[in-house]
Amino acid sequence: MKILYESDLAGSKNHGMAYRIYQFSKEFVESGHEVMIVAASYSHVRRVNPCVKKNLTDEIIDGIKYKWIKTPKYSGNGLRRVIHMLLYNFKLCFFAKKIARDFRPDVVIASGVTPLDFIGCYRIARKAKAKIVLEVGDLWPLTPIELGGYSSKHPFIRFMQKAEDYAYQNTDNVISLLPCAKDYMVGHGLSPEKFYFIPNGIVVQDWKQTQDLPLEHQDVIRQIQNRGKFMVGYAGTHSISNALYTLLEAALKLKNKDVEFVLVGEGPIKEDLIKYSQSKNIENVHFLPGIPKASVPTLLKRMDVLYVGFQRRSLYRFGISPNKIYDYMMAGKPIIQAIEAGNNIVKEAKCGLYVTPDNIEEITNAILELKEMSSTDRKKLGDNGNQYVLQYHSYEVLTGNYLNILNNLIKQ
Repeated sequence: MKILYESDLAGSKNHGMAYRIYQFSKEFVESGHEVMIVAASYSHVRRVNPCVKKNLTDEIIDGIKYKWIKTPKYSGNGLRRVIHMLLYNFKLCFFAKKIARDFRPDVVIASGVTPLDFIGCYRIARKAKAKIVLEVGDLWPLTPIELGGYSSKHPFIRFMQKAEDYAYQNTDNVISLLPCAKDYMVGHGLSPEKFYFIPNGIVVQDWKQTQDLPLEHQDVIRQIQNRGKFMVGYAGTHSISNALYTLLEAALKLKNKDVEFVLVGEGPIKEDLIKYSQSKNIENVHFLPGIPKASVPTLLKRMDVLYVGFQRRSLYRFGISPNKIYDYMMAGKPIIQAIEAGNNIVKEAKCGLYVTPDNIEEITNAILELKEMSSTDRKKLGDNGNQYVLQYHSYEVLTGNYLNILNNLIKQ
């Protein structure tokens, strides 16, 4: 089977995020299929962007054929990003015939951030007489309406709404990262039998080829352990959406309870968090720099419990599939989940405690409950998470599910 996988933000092991498209493509290739990734040459989430001079540039990475569409740089979510988005999708449509002729896919997967990508991908699929699949990670234009405060009557939002409805009405299947979004999609034109849920996952091999922590991180963790303190860990982006101010307030309440907090990573509010903890004299919180991906397993396994939190947002009613929770599960540690969503991963896996978002008292009580729990019972929670993620969220398992959907689609 020849699979064309499109996403403006697609990355690779050489370029960095986004990893989902790369990881599935790598698994597809290893399963004997031919894969082309079509992506924009510039993305704000990549660590490194490819160097391109032509409108279309080809590259092969791990057996995957990449076709980079030349696009301008941008920063933030302002006008330059909108221009980037529109130019990328114009070129995707303009070069659709050439891309279809060069690769001749059996199936095209449109996995862009917005539904605009579907239009170009649908054109490629029709030229190649291929099936078309829409992969949805964010609901557009609902995301800018509910998070950005845009009016549903704004011309840009109306344009996006028409694109979304067109995509749901014309796709052969939907692969959703949002487990509870089926009714919403059906309400915008999708046939119910076309909905499938394929969440994010973990690469088991990454947990077999790990790296040691930087010396700074080793020293801080060793000192905490030598003091006999209970360690609460957080690894990832320091942003408003991750509800870290609430975690700092919980740390303040636990200042004299032999509990210390280790926050590892970077992000737009990290410096503000550090200043806030200093102003509040929160001495039991340690901020450490971000670490290579290969060192994350080593870090997580050194913690006693792991925290994940999101601010309360109405969009989460459609469910979540955060990589962070799956990494935490792989580490085999109990999880404190402060998230309100359409699904409850920690509850399903029986791997920790779940509390109300932004509720300092509940987070504090959850930490104390786990601290007072026997090490055997904590290990049981951690083992539950590890077994759950291996059974349902390894890319090997998810790829099998994905290929079954694609194979059945092509046979129709």
